[in-house]
Amino acid sequence: MSKIAIVYHSGFGHTDVLARDVAQGVTDSGGVADLLCIDGLQADFGEFFDRIADADAIIFGSPTYMGTVSAPMKAFMDASAKVYFTKAWKDKLGAAFTVSGSPSGDKLNTLTSLAIFAAQHGMLWIGTGQNPGNNDDESAATEVENRLGSFIGAMAQAANDSPDVTPKAGDRATARSLGRRVAQAAARWRAGIDHRADALPA
Repeated sequence: MSKIAIVYHSGFGHTDVLARDVAQGVTDSGGVADLLCIDGLQADFGEFFDRIADADAIIFGSPTYMGTVSAPMKAFMDASAKVYFTKAWKDKLGAAFTVSGSPSGDKLNTLTSLAIFAAQHGMLWIGTGQNPGNNDDESAATEVENRLGSFIGAMAQAANDSPDVTPKAGDRATARSLGRRVAQAAARWRAGIDHRADALPA
């Protein structure tokens, strides 16, 4: 059974909503989701690194603030330098999700930053695997999956409203789909590793 660590920061609750949807997608696919929520003032990530060590994949989640990841997420990224030097995350699968108030909000930059971060750790990136959910002005505001048309990771819009009512159903479904895809990929990856290990001479 694959274990997926979901490491995220949520400033106003919207990223937390998405993180739990990602986790639901993981469990729907038979994986084990480990939610690791970064506190706004957190400086010690030792427990996070210990729990991530057993994970087959890491899904990163951050709101998009001022065109990039939030400061607490960046603190986690910077603190992972000690892990970087040991290559402990090499060949783990990686993915990401983000949310901002507007449909764009420069979310692509946040996801790109997280993908590069994962690449520096030697991780293997998993995108949404979905076509854009809309291709015309009339359907752009509907609640279809991947309505914001992202390939590199899951995007959502908070519309500066309460997390009780937003992100909307389409964005939340996109997050669940990402969780399912990563869990399924991790299961295949783990099966392949176990198969190769069994094939090695004693």
